[in-house]
Amino acid sequence: MTLQELQKQVLQLSTSDRWQLVQTLLASLKREPPPQLKHRNLSRLRGIAKSSAVTEKHDAREDYVSYLTEKYQ
Repeated sequence: MTLQELQKQVLQLSTSDRWQLVQTLLASLKREPPPQLKHRNLSRLRGIAKSSAVTEKHDAREDYVSYLTEKYQ
């Protein structure tokens, strides 16, 4: 039986039966050790947020004035 088939059958159960199933599943999960999180090297993500455009120091005010000038011409 696949997970999808099982889900379909579970949804056909009464509400009280589904709550009982949830409690049983939670109890079984509490007995299991929590899964270990994988620690990965984040150095490969270095520079991911860098802009591809040339980074020059522009005054934001100048940029805004240029934008407004072009917009309202």
